[in-house]
Amino acid sequence: MSNRVVCREASHAGSWYTASGPQLNAQLEGWLSQVQSTKRPARAIIAPHAGYTYCGSCAAHAYKQVDPSITRRIFILGPSHHVPLSRCALSSVDIYRTPLYDLRIDQKIYGELWKTGMFERMSLQTDEDEHSIEMHLPYTAKAMESHKDEFTIIPVLVGALSESKEQEFGKLFSKYLADPSNLFVVSSDFCHWESVLWNGFTNELPSFPQRVRFLLYRIFFLGYFSSHLLNLKRTEGRHLKKLLTYSIGEFQSLCCP
Repeated sequence: MSNRVVCREASHAGSWYTASGPQLNAQLEGWLSQVQSTKRPARAIIAPHAGYTYCGSCAAHAYKQVDPSITRRIFILGPSHHVPLSRCALSSVDIYRTPLYDLRIDQKIYGELWKTGMFERMSLQTDEDEHSIEMHLPYTAKAMESHKDEFTIIPVLVGALSESKEQEFGKLFSKYLADPSNLFVVSSDFCHWESVLWNGFTNELPSFPQRVRFLLYRIFFLGYFSSHLLNLKRTEGRHLKKLLTYSIGEFQSLCCP
């Protein structure tokens, strides 16, 4: 068996965000310096995956709540834009590169997830074509820079899940969410208003509460996940729900001009 380390390149650097490490670092520092850490430490955040020109300042509100002193594993859940998936998929690489520094995939957690038989494997091409996970890597690296050798990432590509699949994956991920050293990053656009995406909503632009419910249900697996969130310690559960509401609220002005 080969011990060769396989890397995913920062394929969207230079287009969706700058490929210059110093320039990127300065941009992220600028955005983060303009927001407050009011809900720290986060157990889960929701942040956009558009180009940084459009969402860099917005994402700072979520990443400002990350506490690097207690976070050891970061699950990054991003929707698939380029390949059809009926399940979730794991990366086939060891390292995700960013212009700041490389991020290591947690192969122990990956092994646990793979053994369930519930996941597919992304090809390197699929991995590098996809932007929904990559757009969170520079912010992850920046938020964790003071402990950059002490954490790992668990990238998960999310497919078009049936309700039963949502419940299965929600049950699986809930045990990881219960660990306070784990952080969940949910990648979302908040700007796909085509009626076909809203499954049962009217053809009119859904209300903000409807969009929140849709996102939490469809992307964050709350078909099953919610019961486990509410079974956390009361203070933790209340804190997490406030954090999710806060993060989404910061995006409302961009979604509803």
